Amino acid sequence: MPTGFITDTSYLSHQTGDFHPETPKRLSAIRDHIENTGIASFLKFVTPTHYQDIGKWITKIHHPSYYQSLYQKTPKQGLSFLDPDTPISPLSMQAAEMAVSGVLTAIDEVMAGRLQNAFCAIRPPGHHAEANHAMGFCIFNNVAIGARYLQEKYRLARIFIIDWDVHHGNGTQNSFYADPTVFYFSTHQYPFYPGTGSEKEIGIDDGEGFTVNCPLSVGAGDRELLNRFNKELANAVAKFKPDFILISAGFDAHQDDPLASLLVTDKGFSEMTLIVKELASTYCGGRVISCLEGGYDFSALARAVGKHLTVLAGM
Repeated sequence: MPTGFITDTSYLSHQTGDFHPETPKRLSAIRDHIENTGIASFLKFVTPTHYQDIGKWITKIHHPSYYQSLYQKTPKQGLSFLDPDTPISPLSMQAAEMAVSGVLTAIDEVMAGRLQNAFCAIRPPGHHAEANHAMGFCIFNNVAIGARYLQEKYRLARIFIIDWDVHHGNGTQNSFYADPTVFYFSTHQYPFYPGTGSEKEIGIDDGEGFTVNCPLSVGAGDRELLNRFNKELANAVAKFKPDFILISAGFDAHQDDPLASLLVTDKGFSEMTLIVKELASTYCGGRVISCLEGGYDFSALARAVGKHLTVLAGM
């Protein structure tokens, strides 16, 4: 079965302004790189289905009042801001809903056996989005919604989310902080935006022990991150025995990224992907879907995604 590459032209319509780091050029850089290097030739390109009931799935994670308010806040022209970092433009809601649809489409394709695994080249990103507000470039929490979709549509019991973005995924963590059926594992620079993600944050009530945070200091690179993957991540997956793995795949821990201070290399992202792929093969039939989060140096982002895709596809 092939590796899927899920993307859509609607993602380019989410405009953020001339100087915002989360720009449509990120997806263009990825697409150009995989085509110019031949990586595209061993991927199956999939256009997301437009889900007529997308609001039903979005509101599994987000408050209905928040979802409805976004339509009222969408400008007819120019930009409005949902928070100081998160602009919204006339077609942003279309892009954000299609980003969620991209994840759901990838899940449907993997669950139907048409794809072994998949990468969702989507935007806007999602892991900072909280139940009732946008945050940190994120409007809807794409991965969190995907986890609930897997559980409710496909009746999978245990979903494991790996977040290797350089920023802690506060929104994803909070979505499942008291939930023992979704395991959240994060590596991230700390202390750093958004200020969450200490080792003491392990979940509450029934969810205690189902959140693992691995904060990394400024200057940490491949060795430190892979050590966490080989120990804490491998142990957590082995104990949890997930039915499916989702990755919040941010590439802003790259040594060339301008918004952070970790030193992960292209090779590091390859090795991270390989560890996750092998864990997925052992515990959940190889079923893993990654979703683009951060990554703001266009060249570094494109190269790291290329390495990630090459490993997913077994090339």
